[in-house]
Amino acid sequence: MPASTPRRANTSSNRRSRSAAQVKCSLVDFIGGDLVKPDLGRWLSDVEKHKALAIYTPHEGGYEGRYLTRLRYQGYRFLDLSARGLGDPETTLTKIHPVCPPHLGRQPIARWYFPPEVDYRLSLLPPDAKGLVVWIIEAKVLSKAELQFLALLPTLRPKVKVIAECGNWRKVMWKPLREIAGLPPDQE
Repeated sequence: MPASTPRRANTSSNRRSRSAAQVKCSLVDFIGGDLVKPDLGRWLSDVEKHKALAIYTPHEGGYEGRYLTRLRYQGYRFLDLSARGLGDPETTLTKIHPVCPPHLGRQPIARWYFPPEVDYRLSLLPPDAKGLVVWIIEAKVLSKAELQFLALLPTLRPKVKVIAECGNWRKVMWKPLREIAGLPPDQE
């Protein structure tokens, strides 16, 4: 019987080097930062201070409702719009604008004129309302010029606040819309 060959010792050349990647997570990553550390007081003060905010929410959604509800408790009314169907924000929100209904065959091409959305909603506000919040979803598709108009809208209509959902983030965060649109900060 042949003699068995001795086993080779584990040397560094024979072993695969393993590198462990470390992932640092906190409780905020599992639950949601706004549930662990409520920041609704800061939210209200920032809405009052900046008057136009860009908000970033998690992909799964639902978090922005908590912030909307807090504004509703303060006495604000809402105008919810999607940026994808908005058209020109300046014309739609502050001027009388034409709307062409879909042409369905042998019908005359019609054109209807709608009142400015913001002015119409401001005229319908009850006397006890604190103001109107224009909440725009999918604002990430708007151009820089359109975002600049939305950032300046509260200066044109003082009772109006603007919240634009400009993207997604791991937790709820917001910035002044003037900063996102490339305008200089407000000098107040």
